[in-house]
Amino acid sequence: MRYAFDHLVIAAETLESGVVWAEERLGVPLQAGGKHARYGTHNALLGMADGLYLEVIAVDPEADAPHGPRWFGLDGFDGAPRLVTWVCSAQGLAAAPLPEGFDHVVGLTRGDLAWDMAEARGGVLPYDQCHPGLIDWGTTPHPATRLAPSGLELMRLELGHPEAAGLKDALAPLQDARVQILQARNPQLKATLRGAGGQEITL
Repeated sequence: MRYAFDHLVIAAETLESGVVWAEERLGVPLQAGGKHARYGTHNALLGMADGLYLEVIAVDPEADAPHGPRWFGLDGFDGAPRLVTWVCSAQGLAAAPLPEGFDHVVGLTRGDLAWDMAEARGGVLPYDQCHPGLIDWGTTPHPATRLAPSGLELMRLELGHPEAAGLKDALAPLQDARVQILQARNPQLKATLRGAGGQEITL
């Protein structure tokens, strides 16, 4: 099973605050996303170059409480909006052995979108969320094809972790020079984007 970079995930205490934070830094407007009933969350989206996109996600105050943990560590999230993790696509996800830290694959829908997602144990992705979430869009058109181009391009994603060697082994299915794994005392994620005007933007 091979991985391909799919999207970046920014979490916020409220979707409104996350959208304001992202738009101030990126200089472009986000588009409305939708709701995820299984996790009690909602999001907003931004199309990027190379078929990638950026997602701002938060707990939906109008949603029913989920029966299990929310994804992307949102149950324990607080503080200012920030980049919390990323997601890779993996074709044939439901039929492949899952990496350590993932329990099972679930089928999800949002509007006319349908996809498979590997659920992380306890709702928190491995390696303190430096390991990406895993998604399989199947026959559903990729969400990035529906998003207006923003002129933003991902230059690199730096993943710092005290267990960098293990993280590097776990990400062997991904061949993407933009992803850099660094030895660090504390887990950290940093994305560097290029704006439409050529400026560098750090998340």
